[in-house]
Amino acid sequence: MNTLSYVTVDVFTSTRFEGNPLAVISDARGLSDAAMQKIATEFNYSEVTFVLPPEDAQNSARVRVFTPTMEIPFAGHPNVGTAYVLGQQAEIFGKPVGDTLRFEEKAGLVEVSLKRSGGKVAAAAIRAPQPLAIGDIIAEETVAGCVSLDPGVIVSTTHAPVFASVGLNFAIAELNGIEALAAARPNLAGFQAAAGRKASGHDFSLFLYVRTAENPWNIRARMFAPLDNVAEDPATGSASAALGAYLVSLAPKTDMNARITIEQGVEMGRRSVITLDVAKSGGIVTDVVISGGCVSVMRGEISLQD
Repeated sequence: MNTLSYVTVDVFTSTRFEGNPLAVISDARGLSDAAMQKIATEFNYSEVTFVLPPEDAQNSARVRVFTPTMEIPFAGHPNVGTAYVLGQQAEIFGKPVGDTLRFEEKAGLVEVSLKRSGGKVAAAAIRAPQPLAIGDIIAEETVAGCVSLDPGVIVSTTHAPVFASVGLNFAIAELNGIEALAAARPNLAGFQAAAGRKASGHDFSLFLYVRTAENPWNIRARMFAPLDNVAEDPATGSASAALGAYLVSLAPKTDMNARITIEQGVEMGRRSVITLDVAKSGGIVTDVVISGGCVSVMRGEISLQD
């Protein structure tokens, strides 16, 4: 194998050159782990996906997700974008493509529903692979040190800064307004100090958000992960899903269905819109669906040998 085909898409947008870019290697058979990591580092996107035949023939594919520095068990925009790319094919490893895909991933099985418009795939919706898990509380000073802010702009009325996950762990914190969110600047030393305080294998990634009492389910967010060579991410479905699930878990109603819209990437000039549908029954979050649009951008070949 001397060359390898790839396509790129912008995810969580319908406008080319906005949203979060993703590279998809739709047939990664024969690639070593080291080669996958080198390719992901070369693209330097927040994630690149590598598609392999499923281990269970009932599933559609096995999908591996790499950041510029490591493989991760799950992420939102790579699943939405990969489903969009594969959904445009007639077959995936010899099996016809329907409207539902099932991806085997390190975090578990990810179910994907394709949304078509005029016969073409326009968007995709995925289910979070794991139930909501809440980790340790994080000191406001730690969060503030990561993004060069005064600790006073961090809001703890609904919750203190905390780790949350539905498949991938994030530090989550609420700020007191758009001005504070816009002023955030990643401080590498602050992130290094914060990561030294936690035992998780995933680097310390920080998801900041603001919302209003009038529209609590319309959220504006930013995500910083400089330890993973991602200074800022324009759309983070896995972090959005963790935040949405956590906020619904804290809501006073024991049974509810919430539609949450998260706008991200505005400060980067790559506006993204992530839609979440979160269900709660008996006080427990039972379902988190992440959905968004995609648009094709590039296709080409990677030279593996001269």
